[in-house]
Amino acid sequence: MPYEVSTEISFSAAHFIAGYEGNCAKMHGHNWKVRVTLRSGGPDRLPGLTYDFRKLKDLLGEVAAILDHTVLNELPFFKVKNPTAEAIAEWFYWEVAGRLEDCNVSVARVDVWESPVNCATYFKE
Repeated sequence: MPYEVSTEISFSAAHFIAGYEGNCAKMHGHNWKVRVTLRSGGPDRLPGLTYDFRKLKDLLGEVAAILDHTVLNELPFFKVKNPTAEAIAEWFYWEVAGRLEDCNVSVARVDVWESPVNCATYFKE
């Protein structure tokens, strides 16, 4: 039976969208919220957890710290890809996937909110 577990973290960062015609072409900031969802075929027999929430929260903290209080456009990944909510979700997906120690789980999806009502999701098909 498959299971999913999720946790969220927030960070603050500035960005601008190159080539966009509108206000987002100007430098501005967001208090971003990120939810990472992990998927597993089932929880470990003992202690019965799909993935330890504390470990996941610590992992997200490490990853979010890379972006926190930066200008996203100045970071290597976002020099070749506009730092949209979609691209941030993709970046988180691969950063978290590359740091997972447990091969029993994988990243199912990453949701990134740039505001309380605007969210983008990245998942690998």
